[in-house]
Amino acid sequence: MADQHRYPTTPDGRYFVVAGRLWRTSNPALPPDERQRLVDALMLARRQVGAARKAGDAQAERSARADVDAAKRALGERGPVWWTDGAPDFNRRMVANTPYASWHAGLVDAGAR
Repeated sequence: MADQHRYPTTPDGRYFVVAGRLWRTSNPALPPDERQRLVDALMLARRQVGAARKAGDAQAERSARADVDAAKRALGERGPVWWTDGAPDFNRRMVANTPYASWHAGLVDAGAR
């Protein structure tokens, strides 16, 4: 989940922007307790990726990366989109190449990232 004070979030709340690239936000309909459980699982899995890499354990790294993916999918950051209006997914695309380009250009012109 993005720190909304640090990264701009699109007006529809679907993405945040880092270095000009869109990243899908977590599903806002998740209950707070469930969201926190999933974020905790994601952070644990990320730590396990690092530990496995440090240990040179490729199998443990693959397993930990699968856990990261599962948590991100459960959060709605990967996989099927969480919105229901049929709008396409622009996850991981450069904002300049999406319908959010003029919104982002306005931020840049105003001095935001």
